[in-house]
Amino acid sequence: MTSSTEHNAAACRASRHTRVQHLITADESSLAELEALLATLPICSTGRVFIEVPDASWFGGDGQDDLHVPSRMVVTWLDRAARTGAPGTGRTCAPGQALVRAVTAWADEMLCADDDHTRIFLLGGYLGTADIVDHLTARSGVAADAIHTPERFGLATAR
Repeated sequence: MTSSTEHNAAACRASRHTRVQHLITADESSLAELEALLATLPICSTGRVFIEVPDASWFGGDGQDDLHVPSRMVVTWLDRAARTGAPGTGRTCAPGQALVRAVTAWADEMLCADDDHTRIFLLGGYLGTADIVDHLTARSGVAADAIHTPERFGLATAR
């Protein structure tokens, strides 16, 4: 019999196997980092991957054809060219803006339990990542050390 924390094909099929939700973000500058992270996830991983890109040419349709994600994870491609900036400004969507909107809305709905153990990896650009960290820590009650960001950003989070 396999333990609930073991990650192999047999363990992942077991009904008692613990599945921890993941929240992962990326943008066009961090796709290589995203692919490396996804390659390390167990096949039974669940959660959301939000990827912001300049336009639809970056993902060619449904976007999941070229990206290898565990089957229980949902990928959402955010096309900046198809979105507007701040309401009422008439501006185009700035880099990081679509990612911040999508992730904060998702977090407000999905991160509601005190014992939530969602694993959070924010790989997008600095401005969007900083805004998401602020939202998660201030509004969603996520501990800063539970959020993984690139070390180069210097955000007070786990590495």
